Amino acid sequence: MAKIANVGVGGTNPVRIMGILNTSPESFYKKSVNTSKTNIRNTVKLMESQGADFIDVGGMSTAPYLSTMISEKTESKRILNAIKIVQNSTNLPVSVDTCRASVARDALECGAEIINDISGLKYDKKMQDVISEFSPSLILCAFAPKTVFGNPVTSTKKLLRDSLQIAKKSNISSENIVLDPAIGFFRKSGKGPFFTKIKSDWLERDLSVLKNLSSIKQTFPILISVSNKSFIGKILGKENPKDRIFGSIAAETISVMNGADVIRTHNVEATKDAITITSKLYKKHKGL
Repeated sequence: MAKIANVGVGGTNPVRIMGILNTSPESFYKKSVNTSKTNIRNTVKLMESQGADFIDVGGMSTAPYLSTMISEKTESKRILNAIKIVQNSTNLPVSVDTCRASVARDALECGAEIINDISGLKYDKKMQDVISEFSPSLILCAFAPKTVFGNPVTSTKKLLRDSLQIAKKSNISSENIVLDPAIGFFRKSGKGPFFTKIKSDWLERDLSVLKNLSSIKQTFPILISVSNKSFIGKILGKENPKDRIFGSIAAETISVMNGADVIRTHNVEATKDAITITSKLYKKHKGL
């Protein structure tokens, strides 16, 4: 059991919901993009009313198949603008989705409580200094800057252990860390730097990981982010992300049954309903 921004996760706590707030127009899921003050405020208030426990603010898309690099200054500007609006709209803890140290520093100075680093603290070497100084809660994703071979479950566990070591050196308590096996970020090729290169089939990798969450999580809570992602589109033959909501809910439900403690989603209301029912029925199934 852990606490992320003073919210209990894992163990006997209910499955938590992290609502995604994208401020990046280049994002793969256009419906999730919010850039105006009114849209951001309304979206955050809606997600809170629908049951979100955290708001995850992103200022730059990191979809591996898109060319979406922007300057750190632009990323920071987008995120800081959104954080201020979120803080004036809700008391929910703010997570910031970034792997760049200067952006993380700006966000933490502005009151963000969680850093969600899709590189697991490996992309920007200065990130260690920032988290050492501010001691935020962390979401650490599986990531490697070089090609990864071998069993997907074993390799994912190793990459997460490597990130945990970096966090330990930065004096972050293990009680303030959640792991993310990085669904959608293991690819044969990509247009940006934010993915882990593999030689094997990326779809099979993601499916294998989702089937083995209880092994991957080790002693840490685990976060799953599958909302509207490519593997769902691949399986269902649905190219447009907006057509993947039912597949997303199914994948989130199975993830909870397999051990997920936090679900990061674009679809807060549907996800909340699904995991509430899943938790009730699955506990009954296990005789708890």
